[in-house]
Amino acid sequence: MKKRTATITRTTRETRIHLALNVDGEGRSDIETGIPFFNHMLELLAKHGLMNLTVKAEGDLAVDYHHTVEDVGLVLGEALDKALGDRQGIARYGFSLLPMDEALCQVAVDLGGRPYFVYRIANKKKKIRDFDVFLLKHFFESLAQKGRMNLHIEQPYGEDVHHVYEAMFKGAARALYMACARDPRVRGVPSSKGLV
Repeated sequence: MKKRTATITRTTRETRIHLALNVDGEGRSDIETGIPFFNHMLELLAKHGLMNLTVKAEGDLAVDYHHTVEDVGLVLGEALDKALGDRQGIARYGFSLLPMDEALCQVAVDLGGRPYFVYRIANKKKKIRDFDVFLLKHFFESLAQKGRMNLHIEQPYGEDVHHVYEAMFKGAARALYMACARDPRVRGVPSSKGLV
């Protein structure tokens, strides 16, 4: 069975990112972005998606966290797209309804090849320590674009801002795990068009 792995290095004037992904991993991660809360979220994505993920990112953090967070999303999406290849034999669709104490997050994924992103968040708190949680919208939007996926995230309720975003990343992980799963009954690409 073909290994579904990818390694991407991306260097710009704002960021330097090296990322390695194994879709069929054990949930191991080695993450260093210079942003502790973002590291934590990426570790959750790997752990609950059963992906092995290495991210080494250096960015212009003295300016803002924006470039680093967005660019990691772009590189992760690119790596996922490369690792899945022609997407033959995958389940294609995945979803999760994930609670984290008082918070709930719903995530749905379609790996059909067309990028589209929907993001609806009930919790209006803006920061976790010095981290602007709005940046995570940019992360997921970049992931959806480069990963060539429909990604819908809805967070209908939850008071604790940490619980809200932890539920979001765990929910995204479980939805991606389901969508990336190999199904031996699927012949070719999972599309009535014959391609994704």
